[in-house]
Amino acid sequence: MKDFDARLFREHWHLACHRNELPVPGDYLRMQTPLGDLVVFNDSGELLAFDNLCPHRGARMFDGEAGNGPATCRYHGWTYDKGRVIVPMAEEFAGCDTSRARLNTYRLDWCGDFLFVGIAPRMALYEQLGEAAALLENIGFNIANRLDLNAGSFRCYWPVAVENALEPYHISMVHPETLGMLELEAGSNEYLGRNSVWYAPLGNARVDKQLRSLKRHFAIDYGYEGYMSVYLFPFTMISSTFGYSYSLQHFLPAQDGQNTHFSSRLLGTHLANERAAQLLAPLFTSTAAINRKVFEEDHQVCQLVPKSSWSTAPLVFPAASEAKIEHFRQSCRDWLAARPGP
Repeated sequence: MKDFDARLFREHWHLACHRNELPVPGDYLRMQTPLGDLVVFNDSGELLAFDNLCPHRGARMFDGEAGNGPATCRYHGWTYDKGRVIVPMAEEFAGCDTSRARLNTYRLDWCGDFLFVGIAPRMALYEQLGEAAALLENIGFNIANRLDLNAGSFRCYWPVAVENALEPYHISMVHPETLGMLELEAGSNEYLGRNSVWYAPLGNARVDKQLRSLKRHFAIDYGYEGYMSVYLFPFTMISSTFGYSYSLQHFLPAQDGQNTHFSSRLLGTHLANERAAQLLAPLFTSTAAINRKVFEEDHQVCQLVPKSSWSTAPLVFPAASEAKIEHFRQSCRDWLAARPGP
């Protein structure tokens, strides 16, 4: 299990963002990973991912979670623009060739409109995604923008947070006034290699009827009419109710090996017209607020579980609704068995 977190990150593709999250030159998104910061940046219309370290002295170039601004180091002003590093007072470097200065960039690949980043992935992106690729393509083609970004630290080991997100057993206890209000039915699990999906109809007939009545305000061609939760091994979840918006969640290991860098980005879908945008604005505001409350409720219980309580071994007392936990742990065991080294 040595370097488990870092190797998982290094050897997989990771869903970084949707194309429509970074539409303007200068848009950026920062992710904190077990290997340090990773930034996705719109460089004059071209997206790139790099390690957020200036090639001069290694200072961080971006501190915010997301925003818009030049890729300029605030230490000495080195700037990345239009594919090259610009060095202020270049005459000061007569003894070295600054034209060789480069950002440390990572590999990129697309699944529909979703951008994936890889450092040294062990397989091609579509091989890693398997049957989940078609589902991601359908979701991605319907996303229009980002409505909210919520990021922070979970005081727990990342698999604890992932397993909490994978099982609905805790919902009535932990989320009685938020997610529990949907009264989700048992639903069904679908396993797509190491990835998985949970489809659950809404048991709350009143809410179900209200949501169905909103469908005419959307210009989407895909959406499960209920609650859907997609898990992409190892660190990513995408959840949605009726496909009207999607919560893209990351549970990334912190470098300390104890905590989790959590983020949730609420992604809006295409609307029928401007009138629909005005009518649905309160819905999206409410969805963002509820999502934030749900994830804080999750954090409160996840921090009760010490790292020593987690292992890749099967649960001793598994509930039927915890089936995806065993699938996750089996995926971890399979990945470890397939890898050489300690």
